[in-house]
Amino acid sequence: MIFKVYQNYLGKTFLITFIKAVFIFIGLAFILNIFEEINFFKDLEVSLTLPIFLTFLNIPSIIFEIFPFIFLIATQFFFIRLIEQNENVAFKNFGLSNLKIISLLSTISFLVGVLIVTIFYNLSSNLKHSYLNIKNSYAKDNKYLAVITENGIWIKDENRGVTSIVNAEKLDNKYLKNVDIIQFDEKFNFLQNISSKEVLIEKKNWKIKKGIINNEISSNQIIKDYELITNINFEDINSLFSNLTSLSIFELGKLKKKYEDINYSSIEVNSALQKILAFPVYLTLMTILASAIMMNIKQNRSKIFHLIFGILISVIIYYLSFFFEELGKNEQIPVMISIWIPLLMISLISLISLVRINEK
Repeated sequence: MIFKVYQNYLGKTFLITFIKAVFIFIGLAFILNIFEEINFFKDLEVSLTLPIFLTFLNIPSIIFEIFPFIFLIATQFFFIRLIEQNENVAFKNFGLSNLKIISLLSTISFLVGVLIVTIFYNLSSNLKHSYLNIKNSYAKDNKYLAVITENGIWIKDENRGVTSIVNAEKLDNKYLKNVDIIQFDEKFNFLQNISSKEVLIEKKNWKIKKGIINNEISSNQIIKDYELITNINFEDINSLFSNLTSLSIFELGKLKKKYEDINYSSIEVNSALQKILAFPVYLTLMTILASAIMMNIKQNRSKIFHLIFGILISVIIYYLSFFFEELGKNEQIPVMISIWIPLLMISLISLISLVRINEK
């Protein structure tokens, strides 16, 4: 019974500390993001409420990305509180070992991580989708649109008074395959139709080596080495399809299937899905790591030291994860391994640190 009372107390204290840390980071995210939004709209005639509104839409996505470091720092402050009030000594006298405390915090972190993935992530992705839609409507270079459907890739491009509607069966490296291009003038009157088995889109001047053109003057005219001037190239299409934080887990699964149907690389989607799958484990490991750090360093250190040390560890882990993630996206190593290797390394470091904890 006494252990249950301690568990309730420790669990409640940890969750309160975690919630406080979340609100602190929300404040920091708001300050940093609001300046970016104001700078984006500085040349446009909009009220201040729009940048503020967009900031609130974007904050959940930012918070999701830094949740692992919020857990680490929240755990540090949790132990600072226990140490300052000598509660850790009291718990030990009542037979509550350090490993039992860490086990309790880890269980809570994992359960909170599951809730974050299943509820918070889907909410943040929907808000991010709205954020991108609103912001893109004000973008100065918003002259093209690209989407993937069951019927392949669809691109709408406006250039020099000509609107081109492009449909391609699939994307193979830097080539669109089995392409149909219908062009209209400013009043949306039909100009011509261009068909080709492949179009090179490496640059904004698309290269059509061989194709067929139909217009009011000629029918089924064969063209060679034809250039189509557009606002979009291969990198632009990649960037349009790479913002996966605005997609829910279900939408990521659908997008993966669409990518595979048009022979477009699904590596980034696989990476995003693996990150989400591993997220509760990631949060749990950050809690264990922070606990191990707090119990293995001298307890007379200042709060500033613990905070700086926690931030340093967070930065190292972030760049380590980023490095392996990029290796996976560049197909240097399998995507699953690229996501789980950093977690395995954190696990090993934590286990080594936990060896002597129960002796303290």
